[in-house]
Amino acid sequence: MPPSENVDTDLLIIGAGPTGLFSAYYAGFRGMRVAVVDSLPELGGQITAMYPEKQILDVAGFPSVKGRELVEGLVEQAALSEPTYLLERTASTLVEDEGGVTVGLEDGTTVRAKVVLITAGIGKFSPRPLPAGEGWLGRGLEFFVPSFQPYVGKDVVIVGGGDSAFDWALHLEPVAKSITLVHRRDAFRAHERTVEAVKASPKVDIVTKAEVSAIHGNGTVESIDITVDGELTTRPTQAVVAALGFIADLGPIQQWGVEVQKRHVVVDSSMRTNLARVFAAGDITEYPGKVRLIAVGFGEAATAVNNAAVVIDPTAHVFPGHSSEGS
Repeated sequence: MPPSENVDTDLLIIGAGPTGLFSAYYAGFRGMRVAVVDSLPELGGQITAMYPEKQILDVAGFPSVKGRELVEGLVEQAALSEPTYLLERTASTLVEDEGGVTVGLEDGTTVRAKVVLITAGIGKFSPRPLPAGEGWLGRGLEFFVPSFQPYVGKDVVIVGGGDSAFDWALHLEPVAKSITLVHRRDAFRAHERTVEAVKASPKVDIVTKAEVSAIHGNGTVESIDITVDGELTTRPTQAVVAALGFIADLGPIQQWGVEVQKRHVVVDSSMRTNLARVFAAGDITEYPGKVRLIAVGFGEAATAVNNAAVVIDPTAHVFPGHSSEGS
């Protein structure tokens, strides 16, 4: 939609990641008009921005599915609900009243909804910088790996010890000439199964208690300096992936009056926040026993939408019946 439009809808979803996209589909299944706002230019949230080629192993019904393929399926499914997408726009203000919720976007657009569902994941995110990488971004240094093709036949250095670092090492191993994984400690935050798989690869060299202290090259990366226990070594490399995590920020959401706990929105078992017409689902939520998985987000989306249906129409039922029952 063009900027500065006024939008009227039943359900406004804030966040177009997997949970938001499934919420859009399910809202249509419940007969709602739905709009979706996201600050990113594309649908899919973190998956599209950070790991579209990664194999996802914990989505029901898929032994393994690429992030990109999962998003494509969710977008196709959501299209059945004919959602209004408001991309590259950030929700900045929220005012709840007896009849609904008014949300103002940074570009001047105003959305009037009967209910709001926040599915913003970790909120806005930015990668943690690599100190030695100043000035090298886009010249051989990247924070995310949206495509494997640029790494074919190259000596790749991956910096980090979390899931992203080990996932990239595992996925780039078939195409890269060599991979060096550099981590400042000898313990890793990544999933144990992935760590063991990377350790078993003859093409991956794991260097611990180390840091990348300098990057060299003429225009693009050609080599790096690695400091290990005070000793400096230089390795040839044509690509560096800084997988050091990211800084998350809920941004304006923190000013809306919803209860926030450690950068997460607190909800009850119906996915309702402390505001009567505001629900939340997915990684952004917090409650006792919370598990942050895509699969969990899908279930929370259905729970939120079904309970929101009763707020929109008090004569409706929380349980809609099974979709397989037909009409």
